[in-house]
Amino acid sequence: MYQATFRRRIDAFHWSSAVAQLRRLTVAYIDLDDQRIEYFLTDGSSTTKSTIVFLHEGLGSVALWKDFPRNVALATGCGTLVYSRRGYGFSTSLSLPREPDFMHAEALNVLPKLLDALQIVDPILFGHSDGASIALINAGNATRRLRGLIVMAPHVMVEEICIDSIGAVRRIYDCSDMREKLGRYHADPEGAFRGWCNIWLDPRFRAWNIEEYLPTITCPVLAIQGFDDEYGTMEQLNRIAQRVPLAEILKLQSCGHSPHRDQPDAVISAITRYINCVRNLPLPSLESK
Repeated sequence: MYQATFRRRIDAFHWSSAVAQLRRLTVAYIDLDDQRIEYFLTDGSSTTKSTIVFLHEGLGSVALWKDFPRNVALATGCGTLVYSRRGYGFSTSLSLPREPDFMHAEALNVLPKLLDALQIVDPILFGHSDGASIALINAGNATRRLRGLIVMAPHVMVEEICIDSIGAVRRIYDCSDMREKLGRYHADPEGAFRGWCNIWLDPRFRAWNIEEYLPTITCPVLAIQGFDDEYGTMEQLNRIAQRVPLAEILKLQSCGHSPHRDQPDAVISAITRYINCVRNLPLPSLESK
């Protein structure tokens, strides 16, 4: 049984629909099985039925997206669903340690239940980093029709550059005020950080790979990555281009692991073009997958 309740208001955010009607953004909570999920949900314009579902990076949350979902919605007219996964933001804390299949569990169990509970019927998944991997797994699982799929800085396999960078961040965390800074965005910053870095640095995780899901993705895919990404090389995008039937690849100069922060204009422009192309396409049938 799903139960949504409204708990807190973020005064720093304001929302404008595609028809420019401003209202204050309210964060809600929904109970899914044994966890409470923080989210906000907005409608699109009267002519747009699609909802962009934002899946955050490994240390992200609703609040850490900042104004980006609003800006995407204003540019595209789409509705938005932004949520914090378990262990992040003000959702239920993690039970540590994590297992190497944690992204599969999110993609194949939690995300489908959330979309069903909130009655999202025409979704465009938008994932960043770990969230992008979750989106790819969900799309390749062939159990839900998706309007589209946008991935930024995705991981389809583990690279040494990623392991080295996460190890460096862990050393900084252990000897700085990073925990206090994360506490601005996470109710349990220690759990959020350890839940992210410990599993990526676990030797068992070196074999993690989701390329088997790529050939069965039939919705159009927009994949974005920066040449200066400190957590992955362009081999991630190259493998998506080789295996996903309908993939558009955008490689950005002067851009690191967060293209929406480093190159926001280029990213929003690409997203707008992509959504204008896919919004009127028929949804792929499950039988065709």
